[in-house]
Amino acid sequence: MDAPRRIPIVSIVGKSDAGKTTLLEGVVSELVARGYAVATCKHHAHEVDIDVPGKDSWRHARAGARVVMVASPSQLVTIRRLERELDLDEIAAEAARAGCDVLVTEGFKRVATVRIEVARRARSRELISEPHELVALVTDDESIEAPGVPRFALDDHRGVADFVERTFLKGARDGD
Repeated sequence: MDAPRRIPIVSIVGKSDAGKTTLLEGVVSELVARGYAVATCKHHAHEVDIDVPGKDSWRHARAGARVVMVASPSQLVTIRRLERELDLDEIAAEAARAGCDVLVTEGFKRVATVRIEVARRARSRELISEPHELVALVTDDESIEAPGVPRFALDDHRGVADFVERTFLKGARDGD
C-alpha cells in the first residue's frame, strides 16, 4: 500500500473565546466553496465521549470494541481506541487517505508548526505564540505586534482563506 500523500496542516490557535471556531468555520466554508476537500480536527486535552450513552454504538464500545463504526447512506463515523495520542502528521495522513487536500486544526497550540493565531481584544492583549511562530494573525487589536506576520480582521474569513490557498494549497486541485 502506498504511503498517503502529505497534505498541509494549518492550525488555528488562541485563547478560549477568542473566536477560533468562528474563524475555522468561515475559512473551511470558503475553501470548500472553492472546491477543496477539507478535514478538520479539534484538539481536546482529555477523553471525549462523542457517542450517545445508551445507543447501540455506545454499547458496542462499552463492550470492548476497539473500533466502532456507524454507517448511514451519507456518513461513516468511526470511533477508534488509541494506544497513544496521534501526532499532527499521523492525523493529516488519515485525512489524506480520506482524499482531503488540507487539514485545518483548532488547538494543538503546543505542537502546531503552522499557526494562525486569533487574538480578540476583549479576551486578551497578549499572544499565546511568539510572533516568529505565526504564519498569520487574526485580531481586532492594533496594539499587538507581530512584525512581518500578515494580519487579518476577525471577520475576514475570505482573506484568511485566500492566504491559506495561496500559501499552502498551490496546485492541490491540479494534482501538482
